[in-house]
Amino acid sequence: MEHQTEVLAVIPARGGSKSIPRKNIRPFYGHPLIAYSIAAGLAAETVTRVIVSTDDEEIAAVARQYGAEVPFLRPAEYAQDDTPDLPVFLHTLQWLAEHEGYHAQIVVQLRPTSPLRKVEHIDQAVYKLLLQPEADSVRTVIEPFQNPFKMWRIDPDGFLRPLLEIDLPEAYNLPRQALPTVYWQTGYVDVAWSDTILEKHSMTGDRILPLVMPASEWVDIDSEADWQRAERLLESGEITWDDLGFEPDRYLHLNW
Repeated sequence: MEHQTEVLAVIPARGGSKSIPRKNIRPFYGHPLIAYSIAAGLAAETVTRVIVSTDDEEIAAVARQYGAEVPFLRPAEYAQDDTPDLPVFLHTLQWLAEHEGYHAQIVVQLRPTSPLRKVEHIDQAVYKLLLQPEADSVRTVIEPFQNPFKMWRIDPDGFLRPLLEIDLPEAYNLPRQALPTVYWQTGYVDVAWSDTILEKHSMTGDRILPLVMPASEWVDIDSEADWQRAERLLESGEITWDDLGFEPDRYLHLNW
């Protein structure tokens, strides 16, 4: 960047987790899960500040150990099972403005459930937004394993109906190669102008740029099976520290 743009990375980490209890600080390959997202944010050359938004004192303490800032505890009203991202990020940006006079230009969301995120994807997403300032946001996407034009719903009469209509006869019977290319949002990295969040009251706006990544690199931990698969990728060397883009001795050096 020609000049230092203020880029705030926010890691939302609620204390409650139904699928994997206390997953944000559960040991993953020797370190709490959240430590990997903190390390990626700290290692990204575009990110100027890394904050964890949590309602949980223990998560806050662990996050600080690994180098993140936790300037507040998130109010319980923004830490429910059904709380969407927007109020969490509005609270973060408004709290920082009111209590510190701090105003980020760009906001990066790093979910703790993506510990194998590459630092380069963070920087690529930020640079993409900077190079196309008319956009509202950038999202990482992959080509999904299933094509939605071959998906169905069951109507009340009991018959299958195509989930999506398209201007092709019986699209669901066509080979995959004949169908439009579609993309699935990974949640690895979401980047937006702070004004998109504060003024448009949206995490993305409607002008969203894609950062396409290989489907093979998508690992999101939402179950025990996901957890075991992700750890195996590191243990086997299929994914290395060099791939992730940060030095474990520098960012994951604590005896936790």
